[in-house]
Amino acid sequence: MTHSVHGPTAQDTPGRDTRTRPSGRRVRTYIAIAACAAVVIGVALAITVSKLSKSGYPIRSTQHVSYLGVYEPDAPGSYTGIDKFARSIGRQPDLVSYYSSWGVPFNAGFASAATRHGAVTLVQMDPKNVSLASIAAGQSDQYLRSYAAGVKSFRGQLVLSFGHEMNGSWYSWGYQHTSAKVFVAAWRHIVTTFRAVGANNVDWLWTVNVVNKSIPIPSPAPWWPGSSYVNWVGVDGYYYLPSSSFAQIFGPTIVDVRALTGDPILIAETGATHAAGQPSKISDLFAGIRAYGLIGFVWFDKNDAGQAWRITSPHAFAALRQGARAYVRPPADLAHALPSSRGPSS
Repeated sequence: MTHSVHGPTAQDTPGRDTRTRPSGRRVRTYIAIAACAAVVIGVALAITVSKLSKSGYPIRSTQHVSYLGVYEPDAPGSYTGIDKFARSIGRQPDLVSYYSSWGVPFNAGFASAATRHGAVTLVQMDPKNVSLASIAAGQSDQYLRSYAAGVKSFRGQLVLSFGHEMNGSWYSWGYQHTSAKVFVAAWRHIVTTFRAVGANNVDWLWTVNVVNKSIPIPSPAPWWPGSSYVNWVGVDGYYYLPSSSFAQIFGPTIVDVRALTGDPILIAETGATHAAGQPSKISDLFAGIRAYGLIGFVWFDKNDAGQAWRITSPHAFAALRQGARAYVRPPADLAHALPSSRGPSS
């Protein structure tokens, strides 16, 4: 999938094995970075909590991150990229995502591979150049029922999103192209159709882009389908600059979301450019998720539209390893959690 550049503001060389344990000096450096990030986020969080005290759902910090996820560009055709990422961070991710064009069947093979590796699959269904009004009117019901039947047969947990980043203007289903009212109607129809088929193993992820008044990327509130049609909320945002921070990128959008729902929030797409400083931004990401009480993140591990999001730096991988060891709870099945020593698997 070609992914559009977006976000609130605007990789080193591949090479040596990064599975060695970081030196004591490097560990102390990461701890110092994380401590600084926590101070900055703490100040911003106090402002956020003040805004939410007037209305909305409370923010409660957490000590743990439930999901460390990744998107690799060879998914869902292969699990090789995910396995390579897992070996680099010393553990399998808990959540693995892929993007699915409208009309494409559910990829049960990939979802089964994810289950064998101890991960949950997240599918982003993209209705590119498809009329959402026609979806709401039932004209895609045959496809939706077939997709839902495949999901039901899979039986495992699946996180499913439709029309992500709809409050941005870069997709045909989004802002300035399709009305929020039509989007909501299509979303509700899709969820209702899946439930009618009995595909109750789906967690519905309503995924928005971070707000930015200057672009503009408006508040996602007009696109909210209602709490009975959503299980999780996804927020997409990226670190473009050295000055970018979790609080600056995600804080205002979390305020908007918490005015709507208390549902779990996942950073459904994120990354940092090499120029922004990936190691420090990864530490900031872990600190922000814990401070704002979110459930985790999915790293967009692909260079796209002129931006280098892919992690190749040993220092960035080390930051991920440190964050995972400190804050991510190990999956129940440790055999699945550990990366394969035999190399990539599919």
